[in-house]
Amino acid sequence: MKQREKGQVQALDENTECDFYLHAMETLEQAGFEHYEISNFARPGFACRHNQVYWANHAYFGFGVGAARYMDGVRELNTRDLRSYIRRLQEGRSPTFQSERLQPRERAVETLVIHLRRGSGVERASFQEQTGFCVDLLAGPKLRELAELELLRDEGPGFRLTRRGKCLADAIASQIMAAAQ
Repeated sequence: MKQREKGQVQALDENTECDFYLHAMETLEQAGFEHYEISNFARPGFACRHNQVYWANHAYFGFGVGAARYMDGVRELNTRDLRSYIRRLQEGRSPTFQSERLQPRERAVETLVIHLRRGSGVERASFQEQTGFCVDLLAGPKLRELAELELLRDEGPGFRLTRRGKCLADAIASQIMAAAQ
């Protein structure tokens, strides 16, 4: 982003970017890599465990300068300034400089769009167990619309992005979030 703002790199148009992404998906999958998250591929059994926790929207800890954590619906971020971090700890204060508590519905919507980034997509039963919300009551009409546009594939117990949907994942997430609010 910073390089683009400085004019050091130029963004591709969306169609070219999608063509490259589709080519990368095909090439990596043919080489035996699993597409376990929208921006991550790994050999079978070697997916990053931290990423899997993060993309499942489960709790995670973070320690140190600039570290992030997510516990009980609260997202926190430590200061990125080393001197401030050390000073706060020496004073017996938390190094956290940013904190956000999500309401249950907000957390469920966030979980939905984060789960959608995973290769496994969203499993209805586990989503309801994790969030307390039925995904179809939360965003059913929008999900059906996206399936009709062949951006999502509804497989009954769950649904996932199609290859074309992966190219538009951020726009799809925005649409789902707007529809579920």
